[in-house]
Amino acid sequence: MAIHPQTRNWLLWQSLSRELIADCKVFSVTRILSESQTADRKRAKFYTLNCSAWVNVIALNSEGSCLMVEQYRHGVEGLTLEIPGGGVEPGDITPLSAAMRELKEETGCEAERWTYLGKNYPNPALQDNLCYTYLAEGVRQVEMPKFDETGTERINSLYIPLLSIGDAIRSGAITHALVIAAFHFLALERPELLCYK
Repeated sequence: MAIHPQTRNWLLWQSLSRELIADCKVFSVTRILSESQTADRKRAKFYTLNCSAWVNVIALNSEGSCLMVEQYRHGVEGLTLEIPGGGVEPGDITPLSAAMRELKEETGCEAERWTYLGKNYPNPALQDNLCYTYLAEGVRQVEMPKFDETGTERINSLYIPLLSIGDAIRSGAITHALVIAAFHFLALERPELLCYK
């Protein structure tokens, strides 16, 4: 039963204008003037981050271990433990091709089998992009990683047992929300692989 008995139209807003405020390389900032769809026609300005689509890869080797990456994140000014991933670039034909590219660039690895697990909005309050999550199985290293040309990308790859992921999330070793969401997709689609205790 809904708390508010009215129709859901009272929740809706209509965009009246959009203005690009800043272009910040990996995202842009837009100011939107919107009007509520209620009788009072309330107007307000909202700000959004416009990003390309993202991809996440849960990469498993034949021993049942998960390929993780450590890197410094400036937003939290510290190291994070994540799965390979990144932005879908203009040359990527599909999110899957972006996932394959990101896995190889960041870790030098390729996979025998790929499975789509799901997609989610990273933060719909502020962002307009989707994050696509894939499972890569039979992962093996075929070359050295190729980091971006700016010299600012520094990534350490390591394997951890897949069955220890739940403990890593609970202990706070894994804190990235999109990584946690990726493992949730895996638990929904392939519960036999990931047994949380």
